[in-house]
Amino acid sequence: MTALVVVTIACALVIGVSLGLLGAGGSILTVPLLTFVTAMSPREAITSSLFAVAVTAALAAVLHGRHGRVRWRMGLVFGVAGIGGALGGARLSTWLPERLLMVLFALLMASAAVAMLRGRRWIEERDETPLTARSVALIALQGVLLGAVTGLVGVGGGFIIVPVLTLIARLPLKQAVGTSVMIIAINASAGFAGHVGRASIDWTVTLAVTAAMMCGSVVGGRLCSRVEPENLRQGFGWFVIAVAVFVLVSQI
Repeated sequence: MTALVVVTIACALVIGVSLGLLGAGGSILTVPLLTFVTAMSPREAITSSLFAVAVTAALAAVLHGRHGRVRWRMGLVFGVAGIGGALGGARLSTWLPERLLMVLFALLMASAAVAMLRGRRWIEERDETPLTARSVALIALQGVLLGAVTGLVGVGGGFIIVPVLTLIARLPLKQAVGTSVMIIAINASAGFAGHVGRASIDWTVTLAVTAAMMCGSVVGGRLCSRVEPENLRQGFGWFVIAVAVFVLVSQI
């Protein structure tokens, strides 16, 4: 096994742990991994990332659901609303230069990381309140917009979904994390459907990364009930900022 393969698998495991533990961090790190470590083109990396994240997030959602940490109906509102946006974003991405896609991706990474670092108020445990017509409409709108971003640059958007679910739907953190991975699975699946056929896929690498991420998500899902993710979220935010800077510098 070459050093490159070892690094790729190790990084994929860490990404899977993040997705299972935080309900975020899957595609926002998978695209740079596939682009800079496995030397895929940005378009191919986005397509492969969407597949890996969709499968991994689906597994994480099942694991969280077994522990009562998924609000299935709310997740369906958010996820189904995002399907059209994801398909539209995927179509738009075929008209944009790959360099521009990577710059947009890096800027989104930095924005998500800053929001996460400033988001202590988002992750406080709070009593859950029933969904109202207004909150359902807001969640559906957020779903459409996030779906478009998912299809465009291959980002599942957990760092956006979790704050939305805690601020608008007033979900406790752990339920927001569990519901987030369900939504990511729906969005990433729709995004992949929009990209497949428009970019080549190295299935050997993609399936290996997917398998490693799935293993990591099992670990992350188990840690979620034992570890307070607040400190990890802060450290992960700074790491994402560092990756975003690297991507921007590489494109400049």
